[in-house]
Amino acid sequence: MARTRSLAARSAGPGPELNPSAAPAGSLRDVAYDEELAHRTRELLADQDGVTEKRMFGGLAFLLNGNMSVAVSSQGGLLVRVAPERSGEMISKPHVSLMQMGNRPAMKGWIRVAPQGLRTKRELAAWVSRGTAYAGALPPKS
Repeated sequence: MARTRSLAARSAGPGPELNPSAAPAGSLRDVAYDEELAHRTRELLADQDGVTEKRMFGGLAFLLNGNMSVAVSSQGGLLVRVAPERSGEMISKPHVSLMQMGNRPAMKGWIRVAPQGLRTKRELAAWVSRGTAYAGALPPKS
């Protein structure tokens, strides 16, 4: 089962489940996602109530009231949850594509932003804001 940590717990410092250098060999030591991007995303969400982190899809997902909003992808870049009907509009932007898992068809409502589209704080903040706006409009999960 994946672990989650509240923002309050994270502000006290990373625990072993989120600190790969403190993890035993063969556990989280082989982190598959961009830790710098995770840190930058975490900073943007620090003041947002209801945010937790959870290891998902080989990356690190940020959930708002139990709904995934964004995730630092193990394949690079950021996964962002948007309204499915806005997928076409989103993928018309530079460095953006529909998220695809394995051989499954691409899924509307889930997009991937390549690292080139996340270089500045402003670029990242815009995508994090889109993801949290959509996730925040969904009913909370228990």
